Amino acid sequence: MSQFTISVLPGDGIGPEVVREALLILEQVAKNFQHTFTFNYGKVGGVAVDETGTPLPQETVELCKNSHAVLLGAVGGPKWDQETPERRPEAGLLGIRKALKLYANLRPVTLFESLIHASPLKREVVLDTDILIVRELTGGIYFGSPRERRQGRDGLEVIDTLHYTEKEMERIIRKGFDVAQGRKKKLTSVDKANVLESSRLWRETANRVAKEYPDVQLDHMLVDNAAMQLVRNPRQFDVIVTENMFGDILSDEASMLTGSLGMLPSASLGVGGPGLYEPIHGSAPDIAGKNVANPLATILSAAMLLRHSLGLEEEAASVERAVDLALEEGYRTQDIGSEWERLLGTAQMGEVVRSYLRSPIKS
Repeated sequence: MSQFTISVLPGDGIGPEVVREALLILEQVAKNFQHTFTFNYGKVGGVAVDETGTPLPQETVELCKNSHAVLLGAVGGPKWDQETPERRPEAGLLGIRKALKLYANLRPVTLFESLIHASPLKREVVLDTDILIVRELTGGIYFGSPRERRQGRDGLEVIDTLHYTEKEMERIIRKGFDVAQGRKKKLTSVDKANVLESSRLWRETANRVAKEYPDVQLDHMLVDNAAMQLVRNPRQFDVIVTENMFGDILSDEASMLTGSLGMLPSASLGVGGPGLYEPIHGSAPDIAGKNVANPLATILSAAMLLRHSLGLEEEAASVERAVDLALEEGYRTQDIGSEWERLLGTAQMGEVVRSYLRSPIKS
């Protein structure tokens, strides 16, 4: 029997609903495999602004640092659109990533065969899609300084700074190579080296690191071409490594290969400390509280938590298998369903997935 402490940050909008289903899955896994999971709750995002005046209270940071892993729902919503930058919910998400030194974001883009019809692309284009996007998470234009708006000669002018060090580039590129070695040994590095100096250093760094991984095929691709190729021929990709903003945009685009943002999990990893796991979708305040949100991305994020932070491979696979079986049986939420399928609400979909969870096979 193993004991683990998991920090839970439900956040805003549909976050609490989808996180609840993921926690019920984790509780069932603990029962099936004789583990003990302790869940400690914290506040982040808009709910934290409302209750504490800041999107990331220090007690939340300490809670997360003293856990084995962090499960997060979603942050944000129009309610907080007029807040100053430091009080916007998204600042809480960026802040917790920075506080935990989570530099690598892993976003698997896997098409379940039973959901091929949900993709807006043709069957022959998306069939067998299985991509892992490795995104740098703590540098780039999202964190660069200065970042400001000011009065200029011709009115307001704004500055956003794209800043990277070679060391930051090297560690995420190396992570991409390490991941590629465990898959098909093919890595596509995405940049904008024809325009940006940062991308030219990125490409030079990737070529240098590649010499240490002779068994991995390295290709370079400009980000605009990568965006086109993702919808033209996604099967050409296996592992994609890229900087922060490019990874953010490309992974959201790639979600359409699977038919819905509600199907894509993510893991944010650092060195030695707890990882943070969250669905890549937003808080969807328009459907919050209506029991219609798709919990599968959060459930699959919980599977990644089991695998990457707790080292529980069999347990993670059992969750992924349960999701696959539920989909094969035709169970759907409204974002991936059609009128002839078994449309379920958030809680009902979670219950179905739990019904397919299996205990370890006894010898």
